[in-house]
Amino acid sequence: MPADFYTTRWTRVNLAKADSEDGRRALADLCDAYYEPVVAYLGSVLRDADAAREMSHAFFADVLEGGAIGTADPERGRFRFYLLGAVKHFLSHHREAAIRQKRGGRVATLSLDAELPDALPLEVPASGRLSPDAVYDRQWAITVLARAMNAITAECAAGGKAALLEALRPSLLGEAEHGDQIAAAAALGMSAAAVKVAVHRLRQRFRKCVKEEIAGTLSDPGAVEDEMRSLFLALGG
Repeated sequence: MPADFYTTRWTRVNLAKADSEDGRRALADLCDAYYEPVVAYLGSVLRDADAAREMSHAFFADVLEGGAIGTADPERGRFRFYLLGAVKHFLSHHREAAIRQKRGGRVATLSLDAELPDALPLEVPASGRLSPDAVYDRQWAITVLARAMNAITAECAAGGKAALLEALRPSLLGEAEHGDQIAAAAALGMSAAAVKVAVHRLRQRFRKCVKEEIAGTLSDPGAVEDEMRSLFLALGG
């Protein structure tokens, strides 16, 4: 697994609290892993894409300054639940501050200058019937799969199997149509049986990467399967 693909483990969360280079790097990793789920949640609440992005930048600026991560506690379970609670608290505080400002109170200006990770090139599916919490969970699931796919892509590239992965990606993601594997076998110079074996192995590795990513957000390793079910439910809407 490449160095820039960190699973968001509670040990990383604890490290992110440290005022050190490693701590700042761990904090940036957390922001990268949860940036799009937070944007999706706020977009659902605020009903304004620009406002959601701006609020997300403000929230992660606060996180990068240590304002939201300090109270993260492994004993409280799943990190995605903790972070969603932190976002809700941040939004509530921001709204209260806006009300005070309208009434003439003094409100500190939020800093948006902190460097933030690029957004993942994924969009939340149509979610008009989903609650903001469900939108957050769905984008979390999409992001987990994207990070797992990034790991597979990096591994295949390092092992000289980039062309194999590219040809079999539709089969790996369940998007293959009838005859695609036969066409892939011809393009790769492999037998149909060999392609089936390769697809099976890639699927196994992909599932393992997904589980590793999920395990990193839990304080109890025994909860992985339950969280995997939550992921599939979130994707199913």
